[in-house]
Amino acid sequence: MNCEKVLYEELQPAEFVEKVNEFPVAYLPLGTLEWHGLHMPLGADGIQSKGFFELLAKRIGGIVMPMLFLGPDRAEKKGENYFYGMDNFSFQDKHPQQLEGSAYYVNEELFKTILDNIISNLKRAGFKMVIAHGHGPSMEAFRKEHDYYLDKYDMPTFTLAEFGSEGDEGIMTDHAAFNETTLVMGLRPDLVNLDNIKDDEIPIAIWGKDPRGTASEATGKRIIEENLDLVCTQIIEKVKELPKPNRKLSYTDIKNMMR
Repeated sequence: MNCEKVLYEELQPAEFVEKVNEFPVAYLPLGTLEWHGLHMPLGADGIQSKGFFELLAKRIGGIVMPMLFLGPDRAEKKGENYFYGMDNFSFQDKHPQQLEGSAYYVNEELFKTILDNIISNLKRAGFKMVIAHGHGPSMEAFRKEHDYYLDKYDMPTFTLAEFGSEGDEGIMTDHAAFNETTLVMGLRPDLVNLDNIKDDEIPIAIWGKDPRGTASEATGKRIIEENLDLVCTQIIEKVKELPKPNRKLSYTDIKNMMR
């Protein structure tokens, strides 16, 4: 079997069973399709979270879910128009403007319903733990439900922040600023162009430390590696405490539906 395959959607049933039995952890990238400055791709959240989780799964085990690109955020109405997240934060009070390319918003209650169904399905599939990370408001909504998932599904859930991945050199701790820019450069340097904001006095929708002159591919790779070292041992120890799945490909009474 191909041990390098860690994306749920790419696994054949036998590969899935082997992986979930060995290390029953699902990694859920909480992405968005959202403006991340003029220098970054719209899918930066998913690129970072999914990219980090792929490296993590290849190192210690587990299966990476497809990116969940819908998420909650601050929502405000002005006239007949709604503005979400960075549409509001990027501009002076009472001057929200739609940032082109953003297409991710759902209200928090609907998002929680989506998460609840995801956790329910992952429980059914044999997973014993879920780690989610990505878009800030999505992570916050996920964190609020930790006790609920444990009580309802006997499913411990975590974000990377709960393993100590915080600060400027954590995983996804600002918005399109030094941290996120550096991480995308470390994973997909071809998708970042700092020249797009080189001469801007105030770049739009960058929240945090200025990435110009500080962000680099090498720094991104270092931060990613240090965070992998930080979280791997902790996750392995938690998995040791979990009951082991015993999933099998064993079926009877199969109906012939071939022509």
